[in-house]
Amino acid sequence: MAERKASAVWQGDGKTGKGTVTTETGVLKDQPYGFATRFGDDRSGTNPEELLGAAHAACFTMAFAFAAERAGFVVERASTRAQVRLAKDGEGFAIDRIVLTLEAKAPGLSEAQFQELADGAKNTCPLSKALAGVEDIVLETTLLS
Repeated sequence: MAERKASAVWQGDGKTGKGTVTTETGVLKDQPYGFATRFGDDRSGTNPEELLGAAHAACFTMAFAFAAERAGFVVERASTRAQVRLAKDGEGFAIDRIVLTLEAKAPGLSEAQFQELADGAKNTCPLSKALAGVEDIVLETTLLS
C-alpha cells in the first residue's frame, strides 16, 4: 500500500567512524550519527534508537486518534513521548524496553474508555507490531481534563 524510503551511509570503523541518515522526504538530510551520538552524550547528531522512538510515538499517537474517532470522540490534543532503551545483550546490544507516555485530551472520554483505546492503539499500531520482538513495551497514560 505505502512504501517509504530512508538511507544511511557509514565511513570508518564502528567506534571512530561517522555516518549520515537521510529520509525520502528530505526531512532528515545527511543527519550525522556515530558512536558518540548513540552511546555517549554527543547531541550534534541522532541515533537509531531516537529515530525509532520518534517513529513509534508518531505511529501510536495517530493510531490512538483513529481509535478515538471510531469510538465517537474528538481528540483535541494527544502527545506521546517514547523512551527506547538499548541494553547490552551478550556480545552486542538489543532494544529491550520502550516506554510510551501518552497525554491526551478528548472531551467526554472516560478514564476507562481512554485506557481501552490507548491499549488498543498500542497493540495495533504498525510500529508496535513491527517491534513485537521488544521484550517490554510499556504504556503510561494521562487523560487531561
